[in-house]
Amino acid sequence: MKTVAVQQSEATKEDMLKAISAARRKFDNGEWSGLSIAERGAYLKKIAQAIREHAKELAELEILSTGKTSKQATFIDVPTCADTFEYFGNVTNQLNSTVNPVAAPVKSITEREPIGVVGAIIPWNYPLIMFSWKVAPALIAGNTVVFKPSRLANASILRLAQIIEETGLPSGVLNVVASSNHEVVAELVSSPLVDMISFTGGTETGREIVKLAANTTKKVSLELGGKSPAIVFADCDFDAALGGVMSSIFMNQGQMCTACSRLLLEDKIYDKFLTALVEKTKKLTIGPANEATTDFGPLISREHRDNVLKAIEAGIKEGAKLVCGGKIPQGENLKNGFYLEPTILEATNQMTIAQEEIFGPVLAVIKFSDSRRPAEIANDSKYGLAASIWTKDLNKANAIAKELKCGIVWINTYGGFYNEASFGGYKQSGFGRELGLEGILSFTQSKHICTDQTPGGLPLVSSWF
Repeated sequence: MKTVAVQQSEATKEDMLKAISAARRKFDNGEWSGLSIAERGAYLKKIAQAIREHAKELAELEILSTGKTSKQATFIDVPTCADTFEYFGNVTNQLNSTVNPVAAPVKSITEREPIGVVGAIIPWNYPLIMFSWKVAPALIAGNTVVFKPSRLANASILRLAQIIEETGLPSGVLNVVASSNHEVVAELVSSPLVDMISFTGGTETGREIVKLAANTTKKVSLELGGKSPAIVFADCDFDAALGGVMSSIFMNQGQMCTACSRLLLEDKIYDKFLTALVEKTKKLTIGPANEATTDFGPLISREHRDNVLKAIEAGIKEGAKLVCGGKIPQGENLKNGFYLEPTILEATNQMTIAQEEIFGPVLAVIKFSDSRRPAEIANDSKYGLAASIWTKDLNKANAIAKELKCGIVWINTYGGFYNEASFGGYKQSGFGRELGLEGILSFTQSKHICTDQTPGGLPLVSSWF
């Protein structure tokens, strides 16, 4: 991969305070929240257009900073970012007031108002997509935003912030602060001038976010870790399931919160499916992320790769059987990246490797035999983010989908995220929702306005004393 020198500023606590103050002033003076939804939407649609105009540049930055393959950054990440801004830019009646059918002589209305200053914090695996998921709905709802990207992958975000500034978005509405200093992040979370924190990241960090935010009782939305299952039945479309399982664990080198890192495989096709899976996995082209022929790029950092290798080693010591990968690949073009072979192990659901999130290209394969058993295995986890089910029997698939304790279930597919549909987790995968109607409303607070309509204008309360 081409080596590129990138220099970025290291924001200080004082920089964060300035950003928070700017967002607070802009919200309190009503310059942004006072605009109509259509006026705010016009800005979001201009941002969407600007992203498309700079698509090649943004994709290159995303590839270089994350190790994401060229195919993924070009055809998924950048277009999704633009589409999300455009979708929320076209919001019309989702934030309208609603009349409550109260059985009393009053006019009861619930209004939706922006919550205020939103602090948004994301990890490094999907910078552009997560930027759009948090910023677009927050802005259309009338909030101002202080955005903190990951220290490991923020080049595309910092460039996008410049592009957005060029669109004419009023100063102070969106503030991007890049820093590796935990105290800087803590200031955002604990500040009494910030009304909400929307966080995506690891479960442990999420717990710390909740503790810090509790001091000011601000609203918190968390999208955290996962150990999602792919449930494959013998009556599946074999080729579709095979490709779907591979995408669900090896896309983005398995560095996805929704990665289906547990494969629950029915015993009737266990040997056949596992053999085909291993054969196809071994054919993946590992290489520099910016080369068009690469299927599988590097991990985000040496430290992260070391942690994934330790998890694989611990799994083998615990009794898991390594059937594919698990090593650092060799090759002249692989010397300057944090590469790791896509890894498959046979395991049981009780093993640590099947219970703890690894956040890498490591698949634990678990055999099941009873038609009701897969849901029990799938739910035997502290996480509850996503799942996929592969079977031609849609009645069976829908029955199992209802049993699963997770926020999203894909049937005969994987990875469908839509601006129209909400996304989020159960259990220790977090709380709150992004995208869809719930995603917009999460950035608002409700106000009940009750007006008396008693004939004569003398409600009971007027003559109580």
